[in-house]
Amino acid sequence: MNLKEHLNQASPDQLQHWKQELTAEYQAFQNQSLNLDLTRGKPSAEQLCLSDSLDGILSGTYTTANGTDVRNYGGLDGIDEIKQLGAEILGVADNEVLAAGNSSLTLMYQAVMHAYLFGFSGPESAWKNKAEIKFLCPVPGYDRHFTICEQLDIEMLTVPMTPEGPDMDKVERLIQTDSSIKGMWCVPKYSNPTGVIYSNQVVERIARLGKVSSPNFRVFWDNAYAVHDLVDEPPQLANIMNYARAYGTENQIIQFTSTSKITYAGAGVAFMASSEKNLASFKEALAACTIGPDKVNQLRHAKLLPDMDVLRAHMKKHATLIKPRFDIVLTHLEQAFGSSTLGQWNTPMGGYFISFDTRPGLAKKIVQLAAEAGVKLTPAGATFPYGEDPQDKNIRIAPTVPSVAQLDTAMRVFVNCVKLASVQQEISRRD
Repeated sequence: MNLKEHLNQASPDQLQHWKQELTAEYQAFQNQSLNLDLTRGKPSAEQLCLSDSLDGILSGTYTTANGTDVRNYGGLDGIDEIKQLGAEILGVADNEVLAAGNSSLTLMYQAVMHAYLFGFSGPESAWKNKAEIKFLCPVPGYDRHFTICEQLDIEMLTVPMTPEGPDMDKVERLIQTDSSIKGMWCVPKYSNPTGVIYSNQVVERIARLGKVSSPNFRVFWDNAYAVHDLVDEPPQLANIMNYARAYGTENQIIQFTSTSKITYAGAGVAFMASSEKNLASFKEALAACTIGPDKVNQLRHAKLLPDMDVLRAHMKKHATLIKPRFDIVLTHLEQAFGSSTLGQWNTPMGGYFISFDTRPGLAKKIVQLAAEAGVKLTPAGATFPYGEDPQDKNIRIAPTVPSVAQLDTAMRVFVNCVKLASVQQEISRRD
């Protein structure tokens, strides 16, 4: 009998035989003293080296096209040259974008804090004036989004992800019936971790939410993987601001992206895009905590990536490095589970993750087994609010940092752990 096809039909003796075989294989992995890390979506050293020309790229010239000395104070919303690039990436006008330091997560945190403490439409619009505040969170999703909400004691309501994006019937139903919902997280392209690209219909329906929501509702549109394609002709993400302009909901959309996985992860440029009204409100509060961003680094990036054509060529180099890593993961999953009920996964066309669903009730066990065999994975439950996956089945695989050879080993361990945990569960179910 074949484990991947017939686990449910296996005899007790067959299950015990598989358990013995898999346990012996597992112990052999443990004896290798492995130390492999698939926890976070970080660029590999090879990817970082693609941007090493940033060092010295200014050649002692520290002025922008309009004569601004980037070594000095000022320029709260960034230099024009890099704002133009951010505007192109996010599909907005130059006056609808702000360029900051290296972290879009920082901008997201600040934007949520601004809405909570000060309000984007004046003090009366501040969320803190309400008895309770809730956010919609498509799941599985990005753990750091959830951390922001948890820190501010914002209740999170989960919405299932579909192959088209969030379940919009549920989104609209919740927003129309619960006035305490003031925000929604979205990773619209190569969604973390499922790799889904929101369909045009979903993007349009999200843009329209401002017509049916309670006042001061905002969509936090984290377009982190806007240019992170692994294929030559990927599906295109619809421009949400074009839809928002058609519906008159521009103030409800706040977009974010960064160069963190384009150039240097710890020394890039982050962007926030929204209506002029929202940006004016945000910059008023921003002026209280900073004189301006690192404009020297912004100018370096503008020299390295002067336009979208250069950016796309740069990202093709990233894809050349990343795709073989994704391929080895997907090959192992297909060979091990291609016709089984032991796991389901996505085959992303870009981004940084592969989402794997085990049989219900096994994710934590598999992550633990892998860790004890020397392969670190993102904690089970991290892709859900409060770290609680109600079915305990989603595991996020981040394949970018290890080498292809290391990934080959890590995936052999992973496959073994999935099989072993599944057999153990089946044996326990029958006892």
